[in-house]
Amino acid sequence: MSIASLSRGVALAALLGGGAAAHADPNDLRIHTLGDPRTEPGANGDFQAFARTFGAAISSVNLMPPETLGHAGFSVNGELSVVRLSSATPLPTEGRAPGTLLLPSVHVRKGLPFSVELGARSTWVEKSNMVAFTGEVKVAVTEGFTYLPDVGVRLHATRLTGNRDFNLTTGGLDVGVGKQFPIGGMVTLTPYGGLDLLGTAASAKDVNFQPNRPLEDTLGSPGAALQGIASYDSIGLTDHIMTRLYGGARFIGGVLQLGAEVSLTRVGNVPTGQGDEERYVPAVLTLNTTLGLDF
Repeated sequence: MSIASLSRGVALAALLGGGAAAHADPNDLRIHTLGDPRTEPGANGDFQAFARTFGAAISSVNLMPPETLGHAGFSVNGELSVVRLSSATPLPTEGRAPGTLLLPSVHVRKGLPFSVELGARSTWVEKSNMVAFTGEVKVAVTEGFTYLPDVGVRLHATRLTGNRDFNLTTGGLDVGVGKQFPIGGMVTLTPYGGLDLLGTAASAKDVNFQPNRPLEDTLGSPGAALQGIASYDSIGLTDHIMTRLYGGARFIGGVLQLGAEVSLTRVGNVPTGQGDEERYVPAVLTLNTTLGLDF
C-alpha cells in the first residue's frame, strides 16, 4: 500500500472517529442507533418516525393570537415549550431518551403596515448543542372588528442546527381564529385557536454505523474506513403533512404579556419495511408558555 493511500485512510478514520470522541450532552442525537438501513428493513421507517416527531416538537408553538401588533408594534418574549414524547418513539439521544423535552425560546415580532407581521424565534433543545431557528410571516385577514373574530394566516419555517449526521427543516401554513376582549383600562384577554399544516424535510447522508470501531480496523485501505457508512432515505417537505391543533389565551396588562397554549400534532403512519405494512406513530403533545413585553 502506498504512503498516499495510507495517509488518506488515516485522515478519513480520524474524521469518522473524531465526532464520537467530541463532547456530547445527554440530549444530543445519535441517529445511527435507529438501525442500519442496509441490514434492517424497518430502519428507514424509524428514521421517518424520528424526523417527523422531532420536527413536530421543535415546531409545536405559536403563542400569539391571529391579530397583528399593528404597524408600529414590537414584541419580545421569553417562551418555554414542554414537549411530551411517547415511549413508543424514543429519541435516539446520547443519554437516556427523555419522556419530556424542554425547549426554551426567545421570540421577537414586529408589526408592519397592511396587517402584516414578521417574527423570528431561537429555540434551544435542553441538555444538547442543538438550536432551532424559526422565521415567520403573518397576515391578519380580519382584525379589529367589533363583532367579527380575528382571522390570521401564518407561514413559518424552522431549521435545526448543531446536530450530527442529518439535516432537518420544517415548514407550515397556520390558520388561526381569536378575539380580544378588553377588561377595563389597558388590560385585555385574547382566547384563540387554530390549525397548522406542517411538513418535515430530513436527510441523513454518510452516517457512521460503526462509530466505536477500533482505528486499526480502518487502516487496511481507504475503502475500509467507508465500510460502516450508509444513508437513510430522504424525506421531502410535502411527502407527508401533519396536522397540529392548538388553542390558548394571551393576557396583556400595560406592556406585560402572559400567555399559555396547548397543541397536539398528529404524526401519522410510517412504513415498517415489511411490504406495504405501516405502523402508527403517536401524536406529539406540547404545553407552551410565554412572558414578555408588548410595545
